[in-house]
Amino acid sequence: MRTLRFGIEIETIGQTRERVAQAIQQVVGGTVQHVGTPFCYDPWQVTDARGRVWKVMADASLSAAKHLQAEVVSPILTYEDVEELQQVVRAVRGARAKVDASCGIHIHVDAARFDARGLRSLVKIVNKQERLIEHALGISAARRARWCRGIDQAFLDKIEKQRPRDLQEMNRAWYGYHNTAPTHYDSSRYHGVNLHNVWFRGTVEYRWFDATLHAGKVKAYLQFALALSAKAIRARASSSKRRDFNPDTARYDFRVFMLHLGLIGDEFKTARLHLMANLNGSAAWKHGRPEQRPAADPAPALQAAQA
Repeated sequence: MRTLRFGIEIETIGQTRERVAQAIQQVVGGTVQHVGTPFCYDPWQVTDARGRVWKVMADASLSAAKHLQAEVVSPILTYEDVEELQQVVRAVRGARAKVDASCGIHIHVDAARFDARGLRSLVKIVNKQERLIEHALGISAARRARWCRGIDQAFLDKIEKQRPRDLQEMNRAWYGYHNTAPTHYDSSRYHGVNLHNVWFRGTVEYRWFDATLHAGKVKAYLQFALALSAKAIRARASSSKRRDFNPDTARYDFRVFMLHLGLIGDEFKTARLHLMANLNGSAAWKHGRPEQRPAADPAPALQAAQA
C-alpha cells in the first residue's frame, strides 16, 4: 500500500476558491494563479515548490453559491506526501472553509498496478463486506442511492461467470459493450467503487467518504483505500459471498477486516479509531467480554494436602 500512487478530491463550501488556494500555497509553497477556464469550474491553481499542480474548482453539486464552492484536487501523491496533505487540510480548515452533507471526498488510486484479476478481486472483496463498510463510513441512504451506489449485482454476476482475463474484457463487462472513448460524466461512475475511471483517467476511484476537514480522518480514509487496493492487487482468490451485517458485532467484525487488510500496529491505530467510531459492540470481543469467574477458595485443597 505504501508504494501506490493516489490523488484526492475534497469538496468544501463557505470560502472562496482564491482564499482556499492561498491557504494551500502557504503549506506547499510555489505560486497561486487564477486560471478561470473552463468557466463552469472557474479554477484557481497552486503550482507548488516541486512543480506539482493543486487545483481549486467550483462544483455545481455543492450547496453553496458558486463563488463559495471550492473543490480541492490534489496532484499525484505518494505515501510520503500524506503528512503534507494533512497540513493542507488543516490550512484549508484554518481558512474557514466548511463542509456539509452536499460535500464528499473522492480518493483515486493509480490503476496501473491493477490487472483484470485485481479488479475482479476488488469488486468481490467489497461486495462481501459492503454493508459493513457502509455502516463504518456512515454513508447515508441518500448518497448510496445516488452518488455512491453499491456493487452492481449484474456486473458482479458477469465477472463471476465470464472471469474477464484482461482490461478490455473488464471494460465490456462494466459498460455492457466495448467502450473505447469513455466520457467524464458517464452514468456508471456513481458507485462507491468506480471502475469507469480505470478507462477514463487511469485510476480506481473510491466515492464512499463524507467530506471532512479533520486531518486524521482524511489520513484514515486514505490508508483504508490504499490497503484495500493493495489487498485486491495481491489476492489470488476472493469470495464475493455477501456477508450479513450484525450491528451487535460490527466493531469486532470491522476490526478483523482491517487486520486482514494489513492495518495492524501503532501506525494505523488512529485509522482504526476513526474507522470504527460509527460501529457498535466491542473491538476485542465478538460476543462481549467473557464473565470473570471468582477464583476458587484454596482453603479446602490446602487442608486436604496438609492431611
